[in-house]
Amino acid sequence: MTQFSVEGRVACVTGASSGIGRAAASLLASAGAHVVGVARRQAELEAWSDASEGETAVVVADLADRGGFSGVAAAVAAPFGAPEILVNAAGINTRQKADDVTPEGWDVTLNLNLAAPFFLAQALVPGMRERGWGRIVNFASLQSRRAFAGGIAYGASKGGVEQLTRAMAEAWSAHGITANALAPGFFPTELTGPVFADAALAERNAAQTCIGRNGELSDLHGPLLFFCSDASSYVTGQVLFVDGGFTAK
Repeated sequence: MTQFSVEGRVACVTGASSGIGRAAASLLASAGAHVVGVARRQAELEAWSDASEGETAVVVADLADRGGFSGVAAAVAAPFGAPEILVNAAGINTRQKADDVTPEGWDVTLNLNLAAPFFLAQALVPGMRERGWGRIVNFASLQSRRAFAGGIAYGASKGGVEQLTRAMAEAWSAHGITANALAPGFFPTELTGPVFADAALAERNAAQTCIGRNGELSDLHGPLLFFCSDASSYVTGQVLFVDGGFTAK
């Protein structure tokens, strides 16, 4: 349906070198968007671009560095024009227990997971406002609402993402720019590698869902296209848990 189309749209996806970010960037490119992937690791980012369908470009940047967002925004706009879609998928989880959290671990987690989505959006919103159309998709988490062991910094950042999403909607939706968030359950990615390396833990997580299994990256395709397209034009400030019913039990 054309309502769900992103054909010809310009999209920026952070964290495109691996995991959910890479899957999101590949999906949008295969759906006809012009996609700029942003990540720190150049080799992995270029490998994503080479393997992708459609029009893609890459920008190598460390989004945990708050001083570089104007430069990142300019670099992202160079290949195809100012982005109309921003998917903030870059993230980090240091998995430090509360007693072991360091200022350095706290800062890099909050900078990448919470500050970067805001400041990059702030830098790209003027182009969206000029068009009267924009889509911002953040990534929240089960830990936006649930406390997990070793997740105090990560959970604080993802709880912040949920409220940030609502605040973005309040600030910008009157200009045709919606802001929503996806909150994935357990999906096999580089970030969740330690979880899936423990077969018993992965099995317990699957059993906690209503559906009875952990997520597959393809499970995010429909929700992401919904939030990135005209199909969600009257939906803003919302968090959609794509977790197989994990939070329902």
